This record gives sequence, C-alpha cells and structure tokens, in this order.
Amino acid sequence: MMTLIPTWASFFAEYPLAWLIFATVLGLLIGSFLNVVIHRLPIMMEHGWRQDCRELLEVAPTSPAPAVYNLITPRSACPNCQTPIKSWQNIPVISWVALRGQCAHCGHKISIQYPMIELLSGLLTVLAAWKFGVSATTLAAWIFGWVLLTAAVIDLKTTLLPDVLTLPLMWLGIFLALIGSGTIISLKEAVIGAMVGYLALWSVYWLFKLATGREGMGYGDFKLLAALGSWLGWQQLPLVLIIAAGVGALVGMGMVLFLKHDQRIPIPFGPYLASAGLLGFYLGEPILRFYLGNAGLN
Repeated sequence: MMTLIPTWASFFAEYPLAWLIFATVLGLLIGSFLNVVIHRLPIMMEHGWRQDCRELLEVAPTSPAPAVYNLITPRSACPNCQTPIKSWQNIPVISWVALRGQCAHCGHKISIQYPMIELLSGLLTVLAAWKFGVSATTLAAWIFGWVLLTAAVIDLKTTLLPDVLTLPLMWLGIFLALIGSGTIISLKEAVIGAMVGYLALWSVYWLFKLATGREGMGYGDFKLLAALGSWLGWQQLPLVLIIAAGVGALVGMGMVLFLKHDQRIPIPFGPYLASAGLLGFYLGEPILRFYLGNAGLN
C-alpha cells in the first residue's frame, strides 16, 4: 500500500490536468456527502438533546425508542413521499439536472441547495489542488474547506455551529502545526491564534451582554474563530474579523431595509466568518501586504 502513494503522486505531478479532474470529481462526491451532514447533523443533535433532557429530569420516554438515525442510516429518501433515492439519482449535480429538480416518484421539488453545495465543494477542492499541487497541504486545505462549508450552511439554516465540526477543526490545525505538515504557520502561531480567536469574540459577547442585557452571538462563533486562528495564525484574525463583520453588517442592513427582516431575530455570523477564513487562507498574505504597503507600514 505504501508504494502506491508515491506512484499516484508522481502520476498526478506528471499530468496536472488529471490531478485537477480527479480533484473536481472528488469534490463533487464529497459535496453530496456534505449535503447529508448538513441535513442530518442538526436532527441528530436535537435527538441527543432530548435524550439528555429526559435523563436529567428522569422522565421516561412517551414513545418507543426511535429507529437508528445517523449519517449513514437510514437510506436517503424523498422527504415528501419517503421513496428511497436510487444510486443513479445520487450523482452529484447531474441527477438534479436530469430530474429537473423534482422527485422522480412524486414530483416534489428538490432544493437547489443540493447541487449548489456539490458545486461549491467541487470548486473548493479543485482550488486547493490547483494552488498547492499534490501535497499534504492540499489534503489539509480540502478538510479545511469542507468543514467550513458544512458549518456555514448549517449555521445559515439553523443558527447552530456544531462543536463536532468546530472543535476538531481547531485541534487539527494545532496538530498540523505541531507535526509541521499541511500547514504554513508555526505551532506558536497556531496556539496563539486559537486563543486570540476565542477570546476576541468571547470579550465582544460579554461587553455586548453587559451593555444591553442581550446575547449578540453564540458560543459556536467563538469556537469557529478559534479554529480559524489555529489554521491562519493570530496575524490574520483582524483581517478575518473586519471582512466578516463588514460583510455581515451590509447584509444585515440590506435584509432589514429591503426584506423587512425583524431586527430581534439574530442573523448567523458563522457563514461570514467561514467565508472570511477561506479568503484569508488563500489570499490573506497578499491582502495584508497590499494593506501594509499602502499604509506605509511595510
């Protein structure tokens, strides 16, 4: 098995187009799985919370134990008619187009979210493959992009940022810095980045709460920024926060002015943090050099 790794690496290094095609197909397939995670993980979390509450209150369940529900079981089915989805109907993007965005059995509309997530996953995957080539950094960048994409969409849909996504991402960033593989920052930068990322938003949260008596953001945002800090280093966190806060403020004002969004309903911050983190990962250093140069600080 070990001899296959350099063989495949040398093949893709010799044929870069094949490498990009492989990355595109892989990204689309992973995107199909990410759709499953986006849909099922919040439901699994809710089931877990209900079980924890029953155990804490010592309340017996009022209904039989639910069937097994995880990322693998049960098989994917139409949410309207519960008809199991066939293998050919699970081909990323192509199946959605072939079915014209409808269930093959009942004609129920299939959300455009599914092909969009698959396309975004494919784009992130091929971007990393193009930028970093056949390397450990590419594999790390794939994981980074896939997790951020999943977390952003879950937060957008449910205002939840699952710990099962943010915390492993943070520890993985620190671990990669520790072993010196798949990352471009040192262990010191990764650890300080995680600390500063968490404490920055934690401080804003408490200042806002003490001043207004309301909660301005969730703890998941702290953990997501800590994860970004462990991958990007503390130096890029100001850039991430400026971009995320700026874009978030513009979108929020637009929703209030044009869509009559209720100001009492919180707007998820995770998608903006994730987007800014990805921008910082790929373009952070050039942006910082450009800014410092124009400010006369370089």
